[in-house]
Amino acid sequence: MRILFAGTPEPALPVLRALMDSPEHEIVGVLTRADARSGRGRALRPSPVAALAREAGIDTRTPATLKDPGTQDWVRALGADAAVVVAYGRIVPPALLDVPAHGWLNLHFSLLPAWRGAAPVQHALMAGDDVTGACVFRLEEGLDTGPIHARLTEPIGPTDTAGDLLARLADAGAPLVLDVLAALDAGTASPTPQPSDGVSLAPMLMPDDGRIDWTRPAADIDRQIRGVTPAPGAHTTYGGARFRLGPATPIEPVADADDAGSLAPGELRATKREVLVGTGSGALRLGQVAPAGKNWMDAAAWARGARPEPGARLGEQTAATSATTASTTGGKR
Repeated sequence: MRILFAGTPEPALPVLRALMDSPEHEIVGVLTRADARSGRGRALRPSPVAALAREAGIDTRTPATLKDPGTQDWVRALGADAAVVVAYGRIVPPALLDVPAHGWLNLHFSLLPAWRGAAPVQHALMAGDDVTGACVFRLEEGLDTGPIHARLTEPIGPTDTAGDLLARLADAGAPLVLDVLAALDAGTASPTPQPSDGVSLAPMLMPDDGRIDWTRPAADIDRQIRGVTPAPGAHTTYGGARFRLGPATPIEPVADADDAGSLAPGELRATKREVLVGTGSGALRLGQVAPAGKNWMDAAAWARGARPEPGARLGEQTAATSATTASTTGGKR
């Protein structure tokens, strides 16, 4: 089959590679996001999909919108039998939905209709779901509402981050996409409409979604940190400066008043081997941390250098930080 591929980040690569390696398919074009500035030098870098497609000599386009007439003419001229979408990041307009003979097939990383939207894995983790999965469905005008061709399930482990889970789902989703294409080519595909119940939304995460409220229970904060790892990342403050956090380990409260359960929300307790922080219920043992202007390091190594005073807390703001926050939010809380 002649395939148009649309995708952008790392999780799209397993499907792109599977299509490139398949003798049954020819990738006739690739759509991806434009090169973006990143790294310390802020140099322009291609998306992972663009880098792989260009290396393979595939015609690769990076339009700002698929409503552009020139881009639409290019899509029509490709004569694709199907378009495969994996985390592309652009809306396919109605004028193009029926251009490939078999439509646009989206590999979505949730068990639809749960977690429709841009960040399904992240929201599933933060909500405490035990199981997630992936679906291949046909795009239509609604947000992730199209009929489902195939699905798979994947358990969520107690230490999984969004990055871990996305990598597993991307690898497992590649053969699922090939199976759907084979069924379409053979005329045996039978997509199933999505049920009307069980719908939940997973909007794109913003940096503030990673800000930790230490008055919440340790289990909730653990899920939040894992859900925003690696992006947009968990963060708090220490001494009024930004303090980034990697995954941490929840510690259940016990009756002993001298144990971690006695720590106030955000309060630190550091030893040579570990750093604990209090929450609204229980405590967390910190893993990797990154103080402002510093690289990632083990929390105990940070504490040996920073030497937090007894009663020191994460999440407290200096007067200057509070004033800056108030000015940027119009004084709203």
